Amino acid sequence: MTYQNMVMPEAEIALQAAAAAATATQKPPVAPGGFLNISRKQFLEMGHSGSGGGGHSWVDSMRASSPTHINSTPSLSDDQSSWMVRHPSALDMFEEIITASKGKQIVMFLDYDGTLSPIVDDPDRAFMSDAMRATVRKLARYFPSAIVSGRCRDKVYSFVRLAELYYAGSHGMDIKGPSKGSKYKKGNQGVLFQPASEFLPMINEVYKALLNKTKYTPGATVENNKFCVSVHFRRVDEKKWSELAQQVKSVMKEYPQLRLTQGRKVLEIRPTIKWDKGKALEFLLESLGYANCADVFPVYIGDDRTDEDAFKVLRERGQGFGILVSKVPKETNASYSLQEPSEVMVFLRRLVQWKKMTLRRQFRLKRRLEELKMSFAI
Repeated sequence: MTYQNMVMPEAEIALQAAAAAATATQKPPVAPGGFLNISRKQFLEMGHSGSGGGGHSWVDSMRASSPTHINSTPSLSDDQSSWMVRHPSALDMFEEIITASKGKQIVMFLDYDGTLSPIVDDPDRAFMSDAMRATVRKLARYFPSAIVSGRCRDKVYSFVRLAELYYAGSHGMDIKGPSKGSKYKKGNQGVLFQPASEFLPMINEVYKALLNKTKYTPGATVENNKFCVSVHFRRVDEKKWSELAQQVKSVMKEYPQLRLTQGRKVLEIRPTIKWDKGKALEFLLESLGYANCADVFPVYIGDDRTDEDAFKVLRERGQGFGILVSKVPKETNASYSLQEPSEVMVFLRRLVQWKKMTLRRQFRLKRRLEELKMSFAI
């Protein structure tokens, strides 16, 4: 994969996005809390199933992906031990991870919600703790680091507030490099890539339409994430979910160029282009100069279904690994697991501490060699 100009002219981006447009494919069922990809046809048909055509099949799907309904699938809980064998704790396996990365450049990719910050009822209050921010700042000092989020890039930056990171917002459809302070920034040219820019007017239309449609549904929140629209129903009474699904359906039917995914109490409307967090990971590796590089070790940490695209890329490349943040077993391409953001912070701190110690040893060894050279010269 080659991206020749890091700062992409808008016309060129529009042409690339148009060429990449394709119908989204259906994903297999996922465990509670994962993401479901729903084709537009499936979504519109769901509203006509069940008694009274009230969208009961769609509401069942909303329940299935809701963390509050985890206990409705006891088979997953029964299988926790075997799942942990296949996806052991990244903290327990830290030494194994470090051994695998020996002699390679570690590059860090981090989701935001549910990874660096806890999942909260109000998406506008998903604040990162000061301790986590300090940890990520130290991480970026020792490793090239990127935030890859479904959020609008500007929104996630307002939460993180670290200029030395790469940011990929809107599920990787809006990428920008560090504005300052990163020793890993290549050249003087900034990285900017927006493969779905032609969809901006349409996304804004959908955002306004959904605001109008859902304004009388208590607790519903519509978020404009620039290249996608999120409808949060975390604070909506479950009795109102069917009504909300109908509202979203009535808007979606007017936009066949868009697709819908469903996650942890959120419905997301996105362009049907072949671009995701996995493609964003590959683009960022190339931007950093690590395309087709054997001595790079990417680490991607995330908690939701959209992160699976990045986990899959790492498995297919045979480089680095993915870490799934989850308290319950889920079908995943990640190699390791962590239970919650607090464990993510511990893992990142251990990584920083290991790197600091390695650099100190290297410095002492270098100084000792220089002293030996000087003694022989005398």
